[in-house]
Amino acid sequence: MPKIRTEKKSRVHKEVTRQGIQFNKDFGQHILKNPLIIQNMVEKAAIRPTDVILEIGPGTGNMTVKMLDKAKKVIACELDPRMVAELQKRVQGTPYQSKLQIIVGNVLKIDLPFFDLCIANIPYQISSPLVFKLLLHRPIFRCAILMFQREFAERLVAQPGDKLYCRLSINTQLLARVDMLMKVGKNNFRPPPKVESNVVRIEPRNPPPPINYTEWDGLTRIAFVRKNKTLAAAFKQTTVTTMLEKNYKIHCSLHNKTVPEDFDIKQIISRILVNVKAEEKRARTMDIDDFISLLHAFNAEGIHFT
Repeated sequence: MPKIRTEKKSRVHKEVTRQGIQFNKDFGQHILKNPLIIQNMVEKAAIRPTDVILEIGPGTGNMTVKMLDKAKKVIACELDPRMVAELQKRVQGTPYQSKLQIIVGNVLKIDLPFFDLCIANIPYQISSPLVFKLLLHRPIFRCAILMFQREFAERLVAQPGDKLYCRLSINTQLLARVDMLMKVGKNNFRPPPKVESNVVRIEPRNPPPPINYTEWDGLTRIAFVRKNKTLAAAFKQTTVTTMLEKNYKIHCSLHNKTVPEDFDIKQIISRILVNVKAEEKRARTMDIDDFISLLHAFNAEGIHFT
């Protein structure tokens, strides 16, 4: 039985090698070749026969065909026309052909279609923008099973006080539940990348939290510039006070309010931080509830981050 699996998994790679296709490292092309890991990722997604699946960077289609076997439809987004040709050739004349839709282009620059699940071995250089593009996509999808560079995956699940806890951690966890599923060694890829990988499960919070995400992102950006600094120090930066003063004046203008003559943005910021007992807090130890309280306190005073 193992022999059959080995022949099956290597057939497409022999074909690709024979045709002289070189994997493009600029596109982050590291093809996952271990069928057991592919099978595991597909199983963790709990695919239903009615599901539409989004796959990003399908490469030669090793995972694509597994998903086509279980789902109603797979939408594969691929940047490299050579891989698109390889994928089309692989399904041509099979029952899978009518279930596969290929979008040629950069996933960060296209409008994503509707999908229930996202299962993908992500090109690592687009990890962060892609996570937020997925999480802000509407309608909300059910879950994503994604492979990332190990340190990136560890940042996604890091908790307050952890060494790797950062803006990425809290912004992702505001919008989704994130779980680590498995570690994947570099030798499971062809060509092997320089880093180890992990697979994570991302389940968007549905309904999403009743928070303006752009405002939230603006607040955490300020707090995490120097995550070990106190918030009092972070909010004393001239660029920060200038930006918040400008936003306040725009807010007043839009709501037909007069800016008080004795208006002093630094005093207002200081008062807000004291009121919510946050002046001595540091971003690296603050959780989602801490930041929600802080955001509400600023917004209540007409101070906005966008």
